[in-house]
Amino acid sequence: MSLPDTYNYMNYPLSMSLEENINSIKSIMNGSSDLLVNDFKIANVKCCLLCLEGMVSTSTITNLILVPLTELSMPDDITPDQLYEHISGRMLIAIDRAFTIEYGVLIARLMSGFAVLLVDGVATAICLGVQGYATRGVSEPSSEGNIRGSHDGFVETVRTNMSLVRRRIKSPLLQFDLFSVTTKSNVDVIIAYLDDRVPKKLINDIKKKLQSMKLETILGSGYVEPYLNDTKLSMFSGVSVTERPDVFCAKLLEGRVGLLIDGTPFAIVIPSLFIENFQTLDDYNFRPYFATFLRWIRYGAFLMAAYLPALYVAIVTFHPELFNHTLLVTLAVAEEQEPLPLVAEVIISLLSYEVIKEAAVRLPKAVGGAVSLVGGLIIGDAAVSAGIISNPLLLICAISVTASFVVPELNQPVTVLRIISVIAGGVSGLYGIALIAAVMTVNICSLENYGVPVMSPVSPFTPAAMRDVLVRIGFKKLAVKNATVENLKGVNMK
Repeated sequence: MSLPDTYNYMNYPLSMSLEENINSIKSIMNGSSDLLVNDFKIANVKCCLLCLEGMVSTSTITNLILVPLTELSMPDDITPDQLYEHISGRMLIAIDRAFTIEYGVLIARLMSGFAVLLVDGVATAICLGVQGYATRGVSEPSSEGNIRGSHDGFVETVRTNMSLVRRRIKSPLLQFDLFSVTTKSNVDVIIAYLDDRVPKKLINDIKKKLQSMKLETILGSGYVEPYLNDTKLSMFSGVSVTERPDVFCAKLLEGRVGLLIDGTPFAIVIPSLFIENFQTLDDYNFRPYFATFLRWIRYGAFLMAAYLPALYVAIVTFHPELFNHTLLVTLAVAEEQEPLPLVAEVIISLLSYEVIKEAAVRLPKAVGGAVSLVGGLIIGDAAVSAGIISNPLLLICAISVTASFVVPELNQPVTVLRIISVIAGGVSGLYGIALIAAVMTVNICSLENYGVPVMSPVSPFTPAAMRDVLVRIGFKKLAVKNATVENLKGVNMK
């Protein structure tokens, strides 16, 4: 039987010989300099402790493993099997430990920050969890601000994220299924769900899709989303992401499935509903009338962000009679001095904003603010003064762009929809905008992900679930019956 190497080692069994095992591991690691090999003896039995530099805690491995093992007093005639039985059965060296007889599992544990103990004459390795790699501390989420909610967010370490969820749902019904995916990196992925609220078929379908991915690694949640999203012919998605543990827990309580990925602070929620883009955590901390008011502000902001520039172009070009006389004269005076067609002006303004925003995001923070200042004040003022863009048009585009910040989860579809609507409004006026709006509405109402209509509970209409859509009723009524996605009309998750 050939020895394992870097490209072929997953199912190879460990050898009884310690020297052969060490040579095989070095061969698999291809002589990597971060592999630390520590040989020692207990009585007359040779042992070896392996770990990867920077992946383990030096103090933990010293206090919990090295000191107890080196101080272990055993008779000189002890056999390897007896020593292994004593260490594995009578010494609680680490709480997180596992046993393996294959190189594939051993290497995966090494890569995850485990220390591996090998005993000469025993073909089983003891993997001890002593992780100590550098991690970012729990801090406030950067993408989902709130006023009265918690201020801790997910981090890049998946086990820390598990604890943030467990602290909020202290129930044995909360299940975490951990397994590795990808062909090269073996990234840890955790499926989180409440056992009494999620159909087993949904869990199995998600696991099958994750295990069938042909990805070499996962460096962000966007790598995984296309494999979990069945809404392919649409700008809108059937999955959502969140950086907040409290929002994640709320979705689990509604019968969703959560996905935590090692290396990214953004958790995926499956399936997702369109109306959830307009709900925030603060809605449930404010009084019902004020939460309802804010929710309608978000609905209006979404419509303004998507269609306001297009309406301006359509009315000025094809339907000027909709303006009163004073406003019409003002707009006519402003637009007659401009050398470019109105549609071209709007597209240039919107694309210029996207360029400025992208520059501000990609540059260092110290420079990003200066870019926004230059783009917003100097370039905008110069464009108006030079007669390239009119003041009313610049105001309309600014309102539309600002409105898109109110619903950040829909920024991607809104940005593209805004441009499409402007072109449609410039070609055929209000009729073109109505056609685009109708196509978008029909498209999103026809979408479903894992048997859940994306537009639920509006379409199909579920009256009981509308208590938290157009309005937000008080908690005394909202908490009477816990609504789950499985109970919405049109849902087929069986």
